[in-house]
Amino acid sequence: MRRRLLTGVTAAMAAGLLAGPVAAADLTVEVAGVAGESGQVRVDLYADAETFREPEQALHRDAVPAREGTATFAFEDLEPGRYAVIAYHDEDGDGGMDRFLGMIPTEPWGLSNNIQVSGPPAFDDAAFDLPASGTVVTIRLND
Repeated sequence: MRRRLLTGVTAAMAAGLLAGPVAAADLTVEVAGVAGESGQVRVDLYADAETFREPEQALHRDAVPAREGTATFAFEDLEPGRYAVIAYHDEDGDGGMDRFLGMIPTEPWGLSNNIQVSGPPAFDDAAFDLPASGTVVTIRLND
């Protein structure tokens, strides 16, 4: 009985060693075109289409005080994979993107891949691959 237990423990330890460490990637998001110093620059990071455009379901959210020029965000220890980012200049600092008629953004905003859309953006259009080596994504805010 004791021998079986030791064999099981040894096998479990070996399996853990063979699995190796989980790769972790770093993502830097640069938000260019910040005009003015009111409010905050915000980014929402998404990992799937189901939660895309739902801020409260973003994988990560971050905000920094607005400064003229470029705002930089760092996301560390992410799993390599597909991600999309929505960035916006929350000029009034209310914590959300203001919209006309609840649909059309009235504050400067942008998407990863710098896609231009005339309707709701799709995850697949904004998605990019994050390799294990990490990457830098630059988003230009729309005026």
